Amino acid sequence: MVFLGLGRRREPADDTARRRVETWVRALVEPDCVVKVNEILCPDPACPGLETIILVMRPGRKTRAAKVSRPLLEVTEAEVGEALADAL
Repeated sequence: MVFLGLGRRREPADDTARRRVETWVRALVEPDCVVKVNEILCPDPACPGLETIILVMRPGRKTRAAKVSRPLLEVTEAEVGEALADAL
């Protein structure tokens, strides 16, 4: 039985796409920030399924999270800018 997406195996996201999104994020935040980009399977039935989560970690400040409701391979630069504008 699959409950809320647990137990489903999926292929890892394309690392080239992850690096592309990280590059876009780094262009929009301070250079000393740590940036992490991950694709997750949202367990909420209202979610689109796969979504991209962006974490921005700044020294001495709270970690900020931004979400793009698309799989990592489909994320655009404009969507990253919009998500970060809302989160930062």
